[in-house]
Amino acid sequence: MTFMVEATNYCYKVMPFGLKNARATYQRLMVRIRSPMLGRNVQAYVDDMIVTSIKANQHVTDFEELFAIIARYNLKLNPNKCVFGVPTGKFFGFM
Repeated sequence: MTFMVEATNYCYKVMPFGLKNARATYQRLMVRIRSPMLGRNVQAYVDDMIVTSIKANQHVTDFEELFAIIARYNLKLNPNKCVFGVPTGKFFGFM
């Protein structure tokens, strides 16, 4: 979303508050950019992602693929919320 004041264009760096469709727009974007991996080796809901690999030696390759997508779209990860190398865990109350 951009807007113009006099002769200057302004662009939001983050989604502005108050937009009723902001969550749906964000979800649609996340599904679109992660679509090559969704259901195959990434499970996702809004901004939460889990990389699931059948074999341990494939796990690093799956992360490399996800990180390439994240870099391509200039997304950022919060290192305080990232956990790597966990064999099992809960995701929305499910194992």
